[in-house]
Amino acid sequence: MELYFTQYFGVTPEVLEEYGAFDISLASDLPLFVDPFLLFNSERPEYKALHEDIIKYLTFLRDRAGAALSPALIKAWYKFSEVKQNWLGFTLLGNSGSGLGNDFARALHDSLGSILKSFGSETITKGSHLEKLALVKDGVGRDNISDFTTNLIKGYLLGYTQDFARKHLSEGQRARFPVARAEFNYDTETWATRTYELPIFRGDFVLLTPADMLTRDDTWISRADMLHGFSRLPDAVPDDQLRAQINNYFGSMLSKEPTKEERSKAAQSTLRRYPELIDYYIREKEDTGEQAIGLSAKRREETQGFLVEMVKAVVADLSARTSFYLTPQTSYAEALFRAKSFKQYIEDQDGYKLINRPGHERAFSNEKDVQLYFGLAFVGSEYDVNREVNNGRGPVDFKVSKGAFDKSLIEVKLASNSHLKRNLQKQIEIYEKANGTRTSVKMIVCYTAAGVAKVDAILGELKLLGEESIVVIDARADNKPSGSRA
Repeated sequence: MELYFTQYFGVTPEVLEEYGAFDISLASDLPLFVDPFLLFNSERPEYKALHEDIIKYLTFLRDRAGAALSPALIKAWYKFSEVKQNWLGFTLLGNSGSGLGNDFARALHDSLGSILKSFGSETITKGSHLEKLALVKDGVGRDNISDFTTNLIKGYLLGYTQDFARKHLSEGQRARFPVARAEFNYDTETWATRTYELPIFRGDFVLLTPADMLTRDDTWISRADMLHGFSRLPDAVPDDQLRAQINNYFGSMLSKEPTKEERSKAAQSTLRRYPELIDYYIREKEDTGEQAIGLSAKRREETQGFLVEMVKAVVADLSARTSFYLTPQTSYAEALFRAKSFKQYIEDQDGYKLINRPGHERAFSNEKDVQLYFGLAFVGSEYDVNREVNNGRGPVDFKVSKGAFDKSLIEVKLASNSHLKRNLQKQIEIYEKANGTRTSVKMIVCYTAAGVAKVDAILGELKLLGEESIVVIDARADNKPSGSRA
């Protein structure tokens, strides 16, 4: 089954790696993100130029942020669709994300006209950084920063992909595409369309991204990191009087035994009162920038190993050893069969190594990663499978359907989930009602003996032991026979 770029286009992984591009999935986004700091801190002149172009565009926006802009100009200058053709981000079972909408546009415009009005002329930091928006505005995350960065360097990525396509792909594997918003014209103050010869996949183009621009986790400069290390920021302020005022203000909002949440709220309030602390945080991250390169490389290698190579092995193994890809007669039978087959793979065929990796920095895969591995196994299904269908009461992990009336839901949870019991009691019932279906499957993944015991206790208390629709997966690494089938 052709899940990845190299498989679909018949290019060896070595060729793509030598070119420097990441081997993307053409079935589902991979949770990788473009980190603008990796451009800023790079020794490659073309990357530094890209970062300078990003700052140039933001400076252009800053100079126009003082006055109210028409909705048309906000849309033209601030709102961007997700560049879905790079197959990176949070979308599972597809590549259609939400992009940068009104909330992001307004947040950026308002910030550049107020708290970020000195953007481009900072004195504390070595340079200007797009990520600063995420530091001053809650809710602006790595996906927003990555999407905005990708849109601003899209012209480079298009040329990068075109060069690869012309060199390594046949004429039948590529086509000419007019691409909107490929380049900004500062004379006309408009985005221009350019035409490129690119890999073609299902009528659309594919966009390659250099691996050394990507990170797996949060961007190097991030709000979560700043708040986590807030206590050391005042020490970076050279003015001892200002430093004392900051510490006094911060301390005045804390109780004698402050909670983690209380300290976070106090830190956020202090940052609003003394925004120069944000620049001192950025300067600290600039001074330790070499660590960003190594950490991002480590995260990419992990992604390559477990979200690319091992997923390839999973699908190949399931296809060869089981009837996993046969299609049952109802959506519920389909959902249950795939859940049980995934359980068999994890428990009996060394599949636990995909999600439980003793000795690694993060041994256990989180729920999103487990959902990704399980979701990729639906590639080629005759059923309509949707990820995180939002029915107004929150997103559902998977909805499996055929036609308007045959619909079933799948929820994937970890035994360690603190809301597991409540979820089993209430959540699926609500989802079933909202989606007009009476059928659902619950997959619960256990990494430890304590997790197995917890799940057994909950199911016993709720009188659900032996319930067919609840598939408990024993993903422990310490109870598998050494000679298990690989």
